[in-house]
Amino acid sequence: MPRTKASEHQTEIRKANPPHSEMANSTEAQKPQNPKKNKKKGETLDTFYGAKIQNTEEIKDNIQENAPKPSKGNGNSPQTQEEFESEMTKMMEAFWEEKWEIMQEKFMHLQNQFDQSEKENQALKARIRQLEDNELVKEQELIKQSQNNKKLEENIKYLTDKVTDLENRGRRDNLRIIGLPEKPEINAKLNIMIQDKIKENCPEILEQGGNTATDRAHRTPSTLNPQKTTPRNVIAKFQSYQTKEKILQEARKRQFRYKGMPIRVTQDLASYTLNDRKAWNMIFRKARELSLQPRISYPAKLTIYFQGKVWAFNKIEDFQLFANKRPELCGKFDTEKQRA
Repeated sequence: MPRTKASEHQTEIRKANPPHSEMANSTEAQKPQNPKKNKKKGETLDTFYGAKIQNTEEIKDNIQENAPKPSKGNGNSPQTQEEFESEMTKMMEAFWEEKWEIMQEKFMHLQNQFDQSEKENQALKARIRQLEDNELVKEQELIKQSQNNKKLEENIKYLTDKVTDLENRGRRDNLRIIGLPEKPEINAKLNIMIQDKIKENCPEILEQGGNTATDRAHRTPSTLNPQKTTPRNVIAKFQSYQTKEKILQEARKRQFRYKGMPIRVTQDLASYTLNDRKAWNMIFRKARELSLQPRISYPAKLTIYFQGKVWAFNKIEDFQLFANKRPELCGKFDTEKQRA
């Protein structure tokens, strides 16, 4: 019994005073964990130019973990601590030298890329300036070309008008007879037929001793178009300009006829001038209906008698402006249809 009580007493003492190793283990279990050690081992910082450098706090933690532990017997040795610090300093210097070399390499690479981009940029700027200069030169050439074209158009119009005037002057002794029947016996003796018409329609010219002879007479166009039902015009060239003018004045006063059929006698003009005169046809007929006494003067000028005055117009646009300003004429002339 006494032994039993003694053993129980020792057991209680042991429970109350646990061994040093067990106390250390329990102390370590209860000790709060270091938040610095909870960081991930792979945690890094993004450094310049993409280099990866370990966190400084993590390096410090590694130093503390690898630092020599003090012994219970003799304590910490100063020589051992200095060696450890020297070794860690060398490791840090090697680490930063390696990272510095990487950064320098990346910096040189980026510098080369920048230099290349700068060269390309300068080349592009030079090319743009060259293109702008070329564009400016082309614009100046285009302006000069436009001016030259305008001068050429003016010269062409001047020469066209000059040639047309010369052609009209070359036809000043000619008369154009419209509506003379297309028959073989008439075509064979056009000169004789013209003389007969003069005697029939204006005998007073022969009585005054006028020279009604013609140098030649022919149909125009020279070839007959079977699809057209109207006879071709006859062009007659008179030897006397005065006689031709007298016949033309008589034709304006009254209607000439051939065997009871009406025929027209007009001045022979160049085709360009005839087209300009035809442009007045509708306005001319409407002016005649309104008793404006219209006339077509040389080369293609319309004249009318309105409110006691004679008005002359070289272009349809001029006549339109004139008619729109006069209530008596406004809306009575369809100039748009005339242009068409």
